[in-house]
Amino acid sequence: MRAAALYGTVGSLILSALTTAPAGGATAAPPDGSAQARGVAVAARQAAARGIAFGRCAPVEKLPAAVECGTVSVPLDYARPDGRHIDLTVSRARATGRPAERQGSLIFNPGGPGGSGMAHPTLRDAPAWRGAARAYDFVGYAPRGVGRSAPISCQDPAEFTKAPTQSPRHPSEAFKRHKAAQARAYAQGCARRAGAALPYFTSLDNARDLDVLRAALGDAKLNFVGASYGTYFGALHATLFPGHVRRVVFDSVVDPDPRQIWYRSNLAQAPAFENRWADWSRWVARHDAHYRLGRTPERVRAAYEWVHERLAREPAGGKVGPAQLQNAFLNVGYSDSYWASRAHVLAAYLRGDPKPLIAAASPDPATARADENENAVYTAVQCNDAQWPRDWRVWDRDNTLLARHAPFETWENAWMNLPCAFWPAHQRRPVDVGVHDHAPLPPTLLLAAERDAATPYPGALELRRRLPGAALVTELGAGTHGIGGGPNPCVNRHLETYLLTGRVPARRAYCAPRPEPRPVP
Repeated sequence: MRAAALYGTVGSLILSALTTAPAGGATAAPPDGSAQARGVAVAARQAAARGIAFGRCAPVEKLPAAVECGTVSVPLDYARPDGRHIDLTVSRARATGRPAERQGSLIFNPGGPGGSGMAHPTLRDAPAWRGAARAYDFVGYAPRGVGRSAPISCQDPAEFTKAPTQSPRHPSEAFKRHKAAQARAYAQGCARRAGAALPYFTSLDNARDLDVLRAALGDAKLNFVGASYGTYFGALHATLFPGHVRRVVFDSVVDPDPRQIWYRSNLAQAPAFENRWADWSRWVARHDAHYRLGRTPERVRAAYEWVHERLAREPAGGKVGPAQLQNAFLNVGYSDSYWASRAHVLAAYLRGDPKPLIAAASPDPATARADENENAVYTAVQCNDAQWPRDWRVWDRDNTLLARHAPFETWENAWMNLPCAFWPAHQRRPVDVGVHDHAPLPPTLLLAAERDAATPYPGALELRRRLPGAALVTELGAGTHGIGGGPNPCVNRHLETYLLTGRVPARRAYCAPRPEPRPVP
């Protein structure tokens, strides 16, 4: 599918007009340095010999008794495998089938960067995963820097979650200067708190860790389900270690083109989220009898903007300002499952009841440390992975142009990534993902929703082009981010067939969209 079909005509024209040089330059980095490749081999042999001593999970993980936990040791710097090591926390639920059915471990990563997969073994009991659970031990883990896996931090959690905060659609020059100063301070905080370890939080290191985890689990080859960002370092693993791959699922695919990592891929999200925002607005308008937010998408969006402007003057509950509102409503772009609840929140506020909005959008002090940790890992990995524009004028020009036609997500996304403009650590050139004829790769399965905003659909087409034997299953007309194991039986049939038999459909297969949400409550 052409990009115009995903972004809409306006979105495609915006992106083609951006003149920023590709992040990382025109030439990508080689797959792996010889020192790092030797380091992975050494670490994998050591991990295979030690294995993982699984036992009861720490209470902080809040996992059921059927899940067991352990750690795997990996080098901080793979060029020095005998140097400093860090421990990654790992979780596992044993396969439920007979011993003869077992096919090994199935490792999950939910994305991020910064997401933890420690809870993923609990998928074993979900209806869509029960077939695979008979054949595989379900394994989750917290990547380096995340949770209890050598965690990093860039800012005091209370400061990071401080609210309310502003989020102007078209910021003033003074506001831009304020946000740039914040971004610079955040980057400096990352360097101060992480110290000499900061350069080693990268997608390449995540791919290497994945191979060491495979070896520690006793598997000769990798079985892996990666969602969102997990598709990117999963693709890096396939590039570095094609002979170690058995079955890999890429769900909601990051565009692996080195020219997109990561500056331009973040720009590409803005028109895609604008389209999903329009999808939600149309849905709410169709259910005006239920929500009373307007009979047209334009009136629904006007109602939201009125609330956005009011919260700039009068934060709800003293905690929910425009930025907190936008963050809560960004979820409608990620998943249809938020459509009804967010419409209810907006309708209740306009009827004079702010409690649902306060509950949905207020920062939670109980999760402040985890939220800051996730953002710190996200920032470190993305900033380390690629060469970002260092000139603020480039960011200002590109995001000002985008915000004219895609204001919903543009500037908040820019502020989230702006620390990379001031990053103190060395920024690398991204690896050119792909496997050549002399290094065969088994068939892999790609899953993508046609209107996914977080990982726009052209990324799935690009990865399919780069991986020989890859098959792409598309959920037509849908936009939920992460579709494997969801409510679409067509998608799940392809997923289960691949995991159990290794068979993939034709290079392109299509599924009808899932039913639209019902207007509840």
